[in-house]
Amino acid sequence: MKSNNKENSYWRSNIKYVSVLLLFWFTFSFLFGIILKDFLNQFSFGGFKLGFWFAQQGSIYVFVILIFIYVRLMNRLDKKHGFKK
Repeated sequence: MKSNNKENSYWRSNIKYVSVLLLFWFTFSFLFGIILKDFLNQFSFGGFKLGFWFAQQGSIYVFVILIFIYVRLMNRLDKKHGFKK
């Protein structure tokens, strides 16, 4: 029974991490790149309009960064729950 609680806690934490990271990705890719594009285009980044930059480059960079964050979070979670030797 103790193992089952440990596994449930592990998966609840995993789902929480995935949900939060997907929310960040949604914010940077959909909101900044599509919905708020016109507002963000008032500003520039690297010589490009910021809304365009998020739509073309920024969301990809954010996605790659989120992958590394997820790996780090999961490594910590594995150690915490004893799944990593």
